[in-house]
Amino acid sequence: MQVVVPFAAGEPKTRLADALARDERREFARAMLGDVLSAIRATGRVPAVLTTSRIDVDAPQTVDSRPLTPAVNAVLDEEGTTAIVMADLALATPAALERLFSSAGDVVLAPGRRGGTNALVARHPEFRVDYHGTSYLDHLRIARTIGASVAEVDSHRLATDVDEIADLAEVLTHGDGAARDWLLDAGFSLSVTDGRVDVSRER
Repeated sequence: MQVVVPFAAGEPKTRLADALARDERREFARAMLGDVLSAIRATGRVPAVLTTSRIDVDAPQTVDSRPLTPAVNAVLDEEGTTAIVMADLALATPAALERLFSSAGDVVLAPGRRGGTNALVARHPEFRVDYHGTSYLDHLRIARTIGASVAEVDSHRLATDVDEIADLAEVLTHGDGAARDWLLDAGFSLSVTDGRVDVSRER
């Protein structure tokens, strides 16, 4: 099984623009990528990065500037069993990823909290991805169309992709890697207002 981590190198995490400057978003995205790669390596696999432009990373990389769906499908066209793990899964652990990799099924899906697909394993030669909109439902439909069996991995750590400011609280609460360290060094901390956990930043 090959494990591929897509990474948007040019303008990552635009929905964090209210909390992080452009250079900070790039640094934070790289920290999350590093955490994901480390967690994959800890399962005994060798991850490869599918990046929109060449980056300085200690992993094999393929550059494909196309949008996510055609770039990933190009990988599936050429390779056999493939796992796709998103680069912003800052809470991913080796144990959670091993559940994904070892689950039986022609297609294994780890859905995100907002209807996306945060990670998957494709063993069926006809399965292709569609990351637009509620991709989890789209991937179920695609699997049914080709007669592929589907397994789902219900994991908080794989369901939590870091896209919005509220997600930073999840990293500070449950993370233990470079992404959490980056947020702490940047002055972020947890705050509680009216019983709601949020993040604040010392400027």
